[in-house]
Amino acid sequence: MSQTVADVLVSVLEQTGVKQIFGLIGDSLNPIADALRRSNIEWVGVRHEEGAALAAAGQAKLTGQLAVCAGTTGPGSTHLVAGLYEASRDHAPVLALSGDMPRKMQGIDFFQTTQPDLLFRDVSLYTETITSPEQAPGVFHQAIATAYAGRGVAHLTLPQDVIAAKAEGELSSVATLKPRPEFAASAEDIAEITRRIDQADSVVIMCGGGCHGAADLLRTLSDRLKAPLIHSVKGKDIMPYDDPRWMGGIGMIGTKAVYNAIMGCDLLLMVGTDYPYSNFLPSKGTVVQIDERPQVLGRRAPTALGVTGSARPTLKLLLDGIASKTNTHFWDKVTEERQKWDEMLDKQADLARSKDHIHPQAVARAVSDLAKPDAIFVFDTGLNTLWSGNWIRQSGAQRIIGSFNNGAVGTALAQANGIQALDRSRQVIALCGDGGFNMLMGEFLTAVHHKLPIKVVIYNNSAFGLITLEAESVGLPPFREGIEFPNPDFAVLARACGGHGFTARHPGELKAALAEAFAIDGPAIVDAVVVANELPNLPHLDLGMVEHFALAKIKEALLAVTSR
Repeated sequence: MSQTVADVLVSVLEQTGVKQIFGLIGDSLNPIADALRRSNIEWVGVRHEEGAALAAAGQAKLTGQLAVCAGTTGPGSTHLVAGLYEASRDHAPVLALSGDMPRKMQGIDFFQTTQPDLLFRDVSLYTETITSPEQAPGVFHQAIATAYAGRGVAHLTLPQDVIAAKAEGELSSVATLKPRPEFAASAEDIAEITRRIDQADSVVIMCGGGCHGAADLLRTLSDRLKAPLIHSVKGKDIMPYDDPRWMGGIGMIGTKAVYNAIMGCDLLLMVGTDYPYSNFLPSKGTVVQIDERPQVLGRRAPTALGVTGSARPTLKLLLDGIASKTNTHFWDKVTEERQKWDEMLDKQADLARSKDHIHPQAVARAVSDLAKPDAIFVFDTGLNTLWSGNWIRQSGAQRIIGSFNNGAVGTALAQANGIQALDRSRQVIALCGDGGFNMLMGEFLTAVHHKLPIKVVIYNNSAFGLITLEAESVGLPPFREGIEFPNPDFAVLARACGGHGFTARHPGELKAALAEAFAIDGPAIVDAVVVANELPNLPHLDLGMVEHFALAKIKEALLAVTSR
């Protein structure tokens, strides 16, 4: 049997290590489906194409390897776009496939007509339509190579008649399609970093997602410099929470100890991070930034030295020449403040804090305590991100994935599906707000259908909690008509879908519900009904924000009176 263009594409994907393709089948993708029957690639049929793109994004974020999603003609592909921004903004290599109508139907405003190359241009590093069998192998190579080189999205439009046609040649350079290698900073830059660190009395090392795999090097550097290690949320899982060097996060998912350390140190060394919130970074003093991406250097805070290089090889070279420091005064001060902050977090997460109500901090802490040592947590976006990010105590072997650059609500469930598909024996826990879960709740059916044993924990407060907080922070009463909503019984919903459902409405029910859900075979939902008016800890609260919160509460009280 002669090979089709679809066979060539599927063969290339299989050779590059792709394990699944996520999507919805339609007539334009039938040649791909036929080719998949003769391959070892698993087709994971989703309930919405956005879920397919998110599943691929979750896989690619976790592994750094190419992941694939697919949609059919017209709306089947347009639904991919929102999910693909997750891969694009979080620098994850994803190949998106758009089935398309045969060429003879193009250009005449046929049914479901779109212009995919225009539509996908913003979200993709590369987008191209295959117009002939002869063209296909070269374009397949270029698309995958670009996704890897730029760590982002590549998109291909596949007219049905072209991919069903007899192939004209194969892709001969598959061995070149692999992740971008790490590289070290130059000797001159290493020498300049060393000089600046040697001159500084107090150093703080900020670790981002680019530091994964460099934990031992960071520990050694911290010990030598008596320098606290702090992290962005993407770097939280690099080390266990109880490592004495690991002082906590920055910003809203962070601690007062870290904020004070950043503002009080002589030198902030930023490694593998493009942390966006400049108000939590020093506006003066010395910042040295190391990153693989030259375009991110110096754009968040005034930076004295920007160095292009990967974290691991650059830190190795840095350790070869850096002098040890002996003064522990700064270290001791940050450690003391960190301990006080941790004690406060522990009190807020105590289930005995209330006899009748579950506080969201207790949910995050209970999940953390009951999760397996190598679990993967997938955070959704919203106020729930703050609860999960601040109260989960990671083991160091666990991973944390979320929408940390795109900031999209409703992404955790589908990303968890993609991650779980890689290894159905590893525990994957999606932590969702109720608003976010409602957006793509159909993807729980995907988990049931494909036997993906994800565990979904829902912070149920019947509202978009972060929107309330954002309104009050600028002195406005929240728009209740747009923020609050009724929910279904999520436990009943889970069982109706063929999964398992549990509910916790009182503190005494929480740990038992989580433990049973985590132990059971198959996908499960835990509906944790939490208090709706809980405020997160703010590491830095200026007077203006305090006034805005007070003003908002006064306005809310007046609105309540006038509406009676």
